[in-house]
Amino acid sequence: MPMPMPMPNPPHLAMNRLQLELRRLYAIQPTKGQGADPEEPCLIDSGGRVRAMVLDLARPADWSSLSKLWQGVQADLELPAPAIAVSGRDGFQLWFSLAEPVPASQAMAFLESLRARYLGDIKADRVALMPAADAASPLQARHARLVPAQQVNSGHWSAFVAPDLAPVFNDEPWLDISPSPEGQSDLLLRLKSIPLADFQRALERLMPAPVPGPFQQVSGAGACLDPKRFLYSVMNDNTVALALRIEAAKALLLYTDDPHPH
Repeated sequence: MPMPMPMPNPPHLAMNRLQLELRRLYAIQPTKGQGADPEEPCLIDSGGRVRAMVLDLARPADWSSLSKLWQGVQADLELPAPAIAVSGRDGFQLWFSLAEPVPASQAMAFLESLRARYLGDIKADRVALMPAADAASPLQARHARLVPAQQVNSGHWSAFVAPDLAPVFNDEPWLDISPSPEGQSDLLLRLKSIPLADFQRALERLMPAPVPGPFQQVSGAGACLDPKRFLYSVMNDNTVALALRIEAAKALLLYTDDPHPH
């Protein structure tokens, strides 16, 4: 009996594996009525929630500066490495993946905190954070264009790149031809999403803790004009960060008389 002839692969099959990896890392389930493009994973829903967070450093591309942030999120914040991409225009991008969607405002706060911590000496107009508020619709947000993609004017391509090859693209942060879908898939396959609990922990570590002044109200306790009373209220307030409570206790030790206010 003759063997059945195998069915030919669809012409888009080479992209299937790349699409699966992009969906695994960055796609969000569209909200009802939003629709879904099978060829283009959705990065933001109508409620403004995202799993992908993108930081772009450009004009010029500078991997030596961005690599400090790439390394810092792993070493300092103990988060998975973000994907590295050349934008196809004039810069590098870092693509962060979240295991669960968060509001765009939280994503922006995270990226802004990273910018302030690791890129504080770089002019703000060289750094783009996405999702970003849409000037035409302040309540809406716009996201980055998915990688890889061809640029309309130049014909250059954006692409994900390996960390050891990133410095090669400092002068020309693009590819002249379409990147291999298999190679792009292999790069993304190694990446992991940030668990929600780890994202929230990192965001708390990045955000500067408010330090109340001696004349500010503390947790509804009233205006503490007396420094000793203020320190005591901070030390005993469970809503205040533990580190601040410890510092308040240390400060109270400087008083030689009874540390408990009357």
